[in-house]
Amino acid sequence: MLARRSSLLRILRRRDPEMARALLRAVPFASSLRSSSALHSQTVHLGAAASSSPLGTSLFGNKVGFFGAGNEKQLTGLCGRVWASQRGYRKVRRRAAKSKDRELELNASICIEEDLPDDLEILSIAELLRLNVPMAMKLAFDGLKDATYQTRDTAIDDVGGFQSVELSVLLCNDDFIRKLNKEWRDEDHATDVLSMSQHVAGLKLPILMLGDIVISVETAARQAEERGHTLLDEIRILMVHGLLHLLGFDHELSEEAEAEMEKEEELLLKSLGWKGKGLIQSAYDTKTDTDLRAENPDDRKREGSLRFYKPKFSYIFCDMDGTLLNSESRISLTNAKALKEALSRGVKVVIASGKARPAVINILQMVDLAGKDGVISQFTPGVFVQGLLVYGRQGREIYRRNLEPDVCREAFIYSREHGIPLIAFCEDRCLTLFEHPLVDSLHTIYKEPKAEIMPSIEDLLAAADIQKIIFLDAAEGVATNLRPYWSEATGARANVVQAVPDMLEIVPPGTSKGSGVKMLLDHLGVAPKEVMAIGDGENDIEMLELASLGIALSNGSEKTKAVANVIGVSNDEDGVADAIYRYAF
Repeated sequence: MLARRSSLLRILRRRDPEMARALLRAVPFASSLRSSSALHSQTVHLGAAASSSPLGTSLFGNKVGFFGAGNEKQLTGLCGRVWASQRGYRKVRRRAAKSKDRELELNASICIEEDLPDDLEILSIAELLRLNVPMAMKLAFDGLKDATYQTRDTAIDDVGGFQSVELSVLLCNDDFIRKLNKEWRDEDHATDVLSMSQHVAGLKLPILMLGDIVISVETAARQAEERGHTLLDEIRILMVHGLLHLLGFDHELSEEAEAEMEKEEELLLKSLGWKGKGLIQSAYDTKTDTDLRAENPDDRKREGSLRFYKPKFSYIFCDMDGTLLNSESRISLTNAKALKEALSRGVKVVIASGKARPAVINILQMVDLAGKDGVISQFTPGVFVQGLLVYGRQGREIYRRNLEPDVCREAFIYSREHGIPLIAFCEDRCLTLFEHPLVDSLHTIYKEPKAEIMPSIEDLLAAADIQKIIFLDAAEGVATNLRPYWSEATGARANVVQAVPDMLEIVPPGTSKGSGVKMLLDHLGVAPKEVMAIGDGENDIEMLELASLGIALSNGSEKTKAVANVIGVSNDEDGVADAIYRYAF
């Protein structure tokens, strides 16, 4: 269709330059949506059966350029050509006999916008539309003959006066149709279907350039679920609605116009044998509104919609405490669904946490995100214990760093003398000197391994290598006593870090969660530009700086938010899900 317009304009420029200039002014969308390569075609004869012409086959993969807002986009296109007056089969001869009645050629271009990912269902629907659209055009044109409408714009009347009719149908997502809706109608929200007429009344042309129908398959999928039919059914309904708009029907003019268009929709769908009511009646039945501004006031994708978008990142690195976990140390169902949806779209989610790996597995098991197809297992990569234990491909350990025994000894002496509980993290074990409610909370609330009570400091130090130690106290005690004291006492022998206000962690010097993430990326051969990272604590700063997009949740520390590219909503507002739906696709 679009390539034919270019050819037509070349002819008009030679024969009638003024008419060519008028046509260019009248069809802005045609000049912005044009073919960058010749489309293959297929000839189909409507009737009880259909046959393919040996002249060519319509294939996916043809490229059509869309130039909008100064940016060229690529669309996948296919074109179906239908001879409307022909019915059934006819005998193939070397030379076709001349017919006194000229056949009206119906050309339908089916395009898929480039930002819509490859999806078998959508590709299958596009292939069906290649035949369905010309069939709907044929029946719609037949319905105009000898019909008397009170409200239809009759700018398109005698279709038989043209040699051919051109129509394009574009399948896209909500982002694309929202931008188009803003540009064409100055309405900044997504919608289900837009129709843009290219017909110029008064120009005597051999081709009727009917126009363009743009359908959001994202909105169509949502409406199909609400209305209890398939995505194909809904797209057909939207296509019929858009086609009738191009033929002069407009339900927004008056109640009479709405009734007339509604009747024509239902008649056309019934004649085609397609399921579903017309779009007008469906909207009334389900009490849905095509104005989606109240539901989605910004660029955040909806739950379940990620199949209609390509991922911007290959990996999402995510912290646990204060980030994926809410203030009750639980993963919300909304966060869990977002992670599952991201995984289903091929994005790899990697945990980077101060927690030990068993604790993370235990927590994610509760929302069915641990195991072979989940976020974590014994065989998946991850960064744990503040980057002191890093696991690579197949979950194999690629890095381990232990804390100096002298630092550990001094800390446990301090713990025993002051009665402040201290936990030693030793790979998959936790060790301590005495029982305490805060020690129990580390297991019951934070799901860390249950601490083993050791009889003495020397027994504890001899039991296993220690990667880090954690003091547990009230937030005020950590801030006013523990942190100042141990920042000075450790000197260059260790670093003092905080992930949450009521814990103080002492780790080996020169190590961090960020360094562990960098080591893992190098091991996996992943560039930082492929990574989005989400965190909240000071121990997440290096990780957020390393990633292409670093997101600090609003509940995070001021230092962390200062280095982030984006500040998201809090961990109690499903901050991880919001970040995924807003920025990852």
